[in-house]
Amino acid sequence: MARVVAHLGRPETPQETADRKAEFSRRYRSSKTFRNLIAALLVIIAVVVVVIAAVPRGEPAPRPAPDVPALAAELEAERGRPVLSPSLGEGWRVNQATVEGVGGTEAWTMVYVRSGETGFLRVAQGFDADEAWVGQVLDGTRSTETTEIDGITWNIYRPANPSGTGNIDYALATPAGPDYVLVYGDAAPETAALAAASVTDQVEQLREVP
Repeated sequence: MARVVAHLGRPETPQETADRKAEFSRRYRSSKTFRNLIAALLVIIAVVVVVIAAVPRGEPAPRPAPDVPALAAELEAERGRPVLSPSLGEGWRVNQATVEGVGGTEAWTMVYVRSGETGFLRVAQGFDADEAWVGQVLDGTRSTETTEIDGITWNIYRPANPSGTGNIDYALATPAGPDYVLVYGDAAPETAALAAASVTDQVEQLREVP
């Protein structure tokens, strides 16, 4: 028996029944799509919250400074000769200490920076090196003057083009037995002299190596 529709006062026609069911299906699908959209948004928000919560806060823990004396002692035992262990005093810290190669020459190189300031100073011991190695490091810069620090004569280098030498604008170098010692960077000449003075004993010991 056909369904009587109250507002029509008569049974629905087949077309009216089909239209009513179609409209119900449309509304149901629309409602379901909206619910799915809300659910998807809630899932995305939850994922974002989890990701944000998982991100560590604050600055990463500073990397411990290399133990220069300990590393130098290991190299001394390996190389069978004194190895530099400079001291620049308060305010300076070492952030790199390693053996690196420049122009086929291995060099024990330490990089010092001043806390809270820009600028750097390197102290390097070129193993079995000569003045040619210094020229390679300093992009061909030649020494035109010398200075005496604690009884040791050091050649002074002033690169004319610091941008071509990694921002190096001042350097000191001296032969030390089989090796060559180089102090270089963009720190003040007084600071370079301080670093050179701190390795006086080791330079003298190297000069006694046969």
